[in-house]
Amino acid sequence: MNIKLNCDMGESFGIWKMGYDEEIMPLIDMANLACGYHASDALNMNKSVALAKKYNVTIGAHPSYQDLVGFGRRSMVCSLEEIKSIILYQLGALNAFCKLHGTAISYVKPHGALYNDMMKDENILKAILSAISSFDKNIKLMILSTPNNEANKHTALLYGINLILEIYANRNYNNNGILVSKAMPNSVIHDELEMAQRIVTLKDRGYIESINKEKLFIEANTICVDWNNENAVEFIKLLKKAL
Repeated sequence: MNIKLNCDMGESFGIWKMGYDEEIMPLIDMANLACGYHASDALNMNKSVALAKKYNVTIGAHPSYQDLVGFGRRSMVCSLEEIKSIILYQLGALNAFCKLHGTAISYVKPHGALYNDMMKDENILKAILSAISSFDKNIKLMILSTPNNEANKHTALLYGINLILEIYANRNYNNNGILVSKAMPNSVIHDELEMAQRIVTLKDRGYIESINKEKLFIEANTICVDWNNENAVEFIKLLKKAL
């Protein structure tokens, strides 16, 4: 597999700084840039796009529910028309700065609760696909890679959209290929060498092990390295070397 690294970026807000964007951006392939609803603001979006272009990193929009206080991690009851509109609103905001810097949005990766809801509710998935399709059919949608990939690919193609399939390096998986809930123990892997080894196994042998040591043969185009701590840079270097 040709697997790329993606990371949630541009999540600072005003004078509040989040993450290690300047150090991480040169190490990744794809940057999921916050669009103002869960994090970021006009100035930070401008800076993030400029930084991504400087290092030739592919730009993805990272839209969320309108939940700045909850960092987009809380599900919200929205109509499908509202979901379509909030996606379009955030795409438009990020697109303005991409045009300013002579670059473009290549994909959309919903953030937090919106991402989880998209994976559980086909109607929400369709609303997001509809929004992207009406904006630009060349923009892809990043979703969690699961045993349901073929069905999701078929749904996406009905809207003229291609998918990017994502896995998480630091999350455990159930036997059905779904992430172990963060409410459960052992949902997150903390051993960096273990994470790197599972990525090597995926790349070379096409599978990762579930939390119960079952082999999950799973397709992956990209790995999320969503780390916002002091070990992030060294860990990403380790993963990059492993790939």
